Amino acid sequence: MKRLILLSAILLAMTTSFGKDIKSIFVTTSPQMHCEGCENKIRGNLRFEKGVKKIETCIPDQTVTIEYDADKTTPEKLINAFQRFGYEATLLTPALPEKAPADTTSTGNYQP
Repeated sequence: MKRLILLSAILLAMTTSFGKDIKSIFVTTSPQMHCEGCENKIRGNLRFEKGVKKIETCIPDQTVTIEYDADKTTPEKLINAFQRFGYEATLLTPALPEKAPADTTSTGNYQP
């Protein structure tokens, strides 16, 4: 009987851990980050938001990347959380890969 209960508990734990819907958003802030203190302020405050799994800041790119559990929070809630500690966040769309420019010169010879 104890083995059955233990096995059931393990299976339950496994199914709940695999069902997480982890997503990422990319934001920029106003005022801009300019030092390690700014980064620490953002990371230190966002880590307490429900569902936040990982926070990465980048001063040169002026971006904050947030990984979160979509079952526990939304991008809107995360963006609004910045206001509580004096920042405005703007959602960035991920950059699309640039297409190679089309070759407009034609020599009549096909070379792969």
